[in-house]
Amino acid sequence: MKHHNTIRSLHTLVSLRNTEVEKLQAEMAEKNSVRERYQKSLDRLTSLYTNSGASGSLPLALSVNCGNYKEAVMQLVDTHRLDLTMHEADMAVSQRALNAAYAKREVLGQVLEKTQQTVRKEQAQQERKKNDELATQLWLRGQKAL
Repeated sequence: MKHHNTIRSLHTLVSLRNTEVEKLQAEMAEKNSVRERYQKSLDRLTSLYTNSGASGSLPLALSVNCGNYKEAVMQLVDTHRLDLTMHEADMAVSQRALNAAYAKREVLGQVLEKTQQTVRKEQAQQERKKNDELATQLWLRGQKAL
């Protein structure tokens, strides 16, 4: 009975660790999606200011306006790059947490498997002992009958 409770408890712990790993995997997938959106946004913004053309060939008012536009977009790109860097750092922390949770789940899974093997061995030994005792009793009864 003791082993049954231990196995049930270990099974519950493994299930909880599985849930934790799945949650962290979903979180990482979401963070990857955000990173991809940041990257696409950076590509589009960079394309906007590089494709806006040369501002020097325009009349003065348009040239100033175009220069201000490029400067604003470049500042936005710099801000996005900084945000992306911060987000990637957060992703690295989340990845380490995911790896740790995965390792904990694997260790608990191995402990559970080892405990189950031990219980199976004990049950097999008890069964063999029981069969040996029955065989001995039958043999003794056969000896008494002779």
